[in-house]
Amino acid sequence: MENWEKHTVSPEKVLARIEPGMCIFLSTGTAEPRTLVRHLMDSDMANLQDLELFQLLSFGDALCLKRLQSQKYRLKTFFSGWVAREAITEGRVDLIPSRFSRLTRLVASRRIPFDAAFVQISPPNRLGYCSLGVSVDIAHMAISQAGFVAGEINPDMPQTMGDSFVPMDAFDMLVKSDEAPIYFSRAAVDENFDKVAQNAASLVEDGSCIAFSIGPLYEALGRHLQNKKNLSIHTPIFTDAAMDLVKSGAVTNRNKEHFPGKSVASYAMGTRELWQWLDCNPLVEFQGLDKVFNPMRIGRDRRFIAIVQCRRADLTGRIALHVSKGNVITDPAEVIDFFNGAEISEEGFSIFALPSRNLKGQSNILFSIEEMPNQLNVRESIDFVATEYGVANLNGRTVRERAMAMIEIAHPDDRFKLVEEAKAQNLIYPDQIFLAESAHLYPADIETVQVFKNDLKVRFRPLRPSDEEEMRRLFYRFSDESVYYRYFTPLKTMPHSRMQSYVNVDYSKDISIVGVVGEPGQGRIIAEARYIKDPHSPYGDVAFIVDEHYQGYGIATYMYQKLMRLAKERGLQGFTADVMPANKSMMRVFEKGDAEVKAALESGIYRLTIRFHE
Repeated sequence: MENWEKHTVSPEKVLARIEPGMCIFLSTGTAEPRTLVRHLMDSDMANLQDLELFQLLSFGDALCLKRLQSQKYRLKTFFSGWVAREAITEGRVDLIPSRFSRLTRLVASRRIPFDAAFVQISPPNRLGYCSLGVSVDIAHMAISQAGFVAGEINPDMPQTMGDSFVPMDAFDMLVKSDEAPIYFSRAAVDENFDKVAQNAASLVEDGSCIAFSIGPLYEALGRHLQNKKNLSIHTPIFTDAAMDLVKSGAVTNRNKEHFPGKSVASYAMGTRELWQWLDCNPLVEFQGLDKVFNPMRIGRDRRFIAIVQCRRADLTGRIALHVSKGNVITDPAEVIDFFNGAEISEEGFSIFALPSRNLKGQSNILFSIEEMPNQLNVRESIDFVATEYGVANLNGRTVRERAMAMIEIAHPDDRFKLVEEAKAQNLIYPDQIFLAESAHLYPADIETVQVFKNDLKVRFRPLRPSDEEEMRRLFYRFSDESVYYRYFTPLKTMPHSRMQSYVNVDYSKDISIVGVVGEPGQGRIIAEARYIKDPHSPYGDVAFIVDEHYQGYGIATYMYQKLMRLAKERGLQGFTADVMPANKSMMRVFEKGDAEVKAALESGIYRLTIRFHE
């Protein structure tokens, strides 16, 4: 096997075996047999006429699109998100719409009859087996069906583990590649994409299974996931970011039912370092599309999370996907398999992520994307949308609630226009309050997670306008006594007109914090605390309330101390508060604080003055 070069022939000898009208399978992407393809494109041999070329994905390098205008070759592809997208639109390239998970059945039925296969492979190992390397997809099926198979041996192709090995005698002819591999440099990550990735990563719990693609989102995502534990990887593409995540120790694949202990992929795209790391690496298995893209197999892994970079999103949750060179998961046909797998997975979900604005400064969150191409029309199943300004949870929300959540993660300068458009189309309440200045002042930096007794985990964050329904539900869970303690009046209802005024906080002078229990990005509000700045003094009026089922955990004390710290940072000298004499638990909270408390009984209510220590 060390003398494999003696068994190679010239590309011309391979092409001489091709007959007019043949269907030729070309291996995919970074495993494209570029030496054979270039000679095929450049050859004037008389037998190379009326050929059909099949390729799942091409980068348009060796496969010359200009030559495809002739009658000699016709390219058929299953993927429109590459550099030939324009050629497909112009009718020079044929697109076969199909989900990747169905391609193996399509090929097995011989609806696409492969007469020949050109496949790039690694040099043979000591047992006489070559590896398909960084592209497995349907290559095994094409090799088994084709009457003539040519292998292009690239000395730089890694020998990847899994279902990637082919015996030497499966090839009728071998050629040596004289083309350098297609490497991809790592994507640069700007501040916005880093924040988008951070927000998406905040939804990923320990033990989750995730998928990767290439681009700045995934490059940043890998960094923000390195503090997680026992992650698993089941992905179409294995990348440098995935490699770094495995190296960090965050990935163990222990919780997987499908290929436990192994990261699984069909393709790899990245740097030379990645290719070298994958060589004979037992931590990564390369499998065919039938195993990697099958939603039922994906769904067998608990808490599978599909994270997809998209181009645009509208207020109702419709998604327009972004097409970029080399990004396999961009078309709906490719996204839907992993999207459906996340739906099937126990506790699985999807995250669609994008910056709030594009490079031209235009909003990526629109009132409607109805006229935009490349839509993923499954808005009823969209779980989360993330930008650098936060995460919108759309699962189970009304169209109006979705619109408010999406407006909150748009760029602050674009929110007023979105509110006005939504009002005009009756998507939100006509009287919806919008505090434009607060859009710029939302104090996201105060978000924290605190664990109380009995391992109760509560996430604290600022109150948002989209919390209106959750705050209404919190109100109706209170007893009449609790309502009276908080509002000093026997309120029975909390209509939209009253509640929307409450949830729209002017963060230029006031602060409101809510406590949330449940999964990240969702859950329910169980507590709220706020202070309102007195316009005539350096004091703020403070009040808070905790769901009766969560009292006694120290939540009120924690929020009070957090409010004091925030008030001091913003220049306040103290708080004032009104407390009913019977509300002894509230009095104890104030007494525990590190501040001087003076009480005066007026009209049956304690008027408290709380002065902060210097």
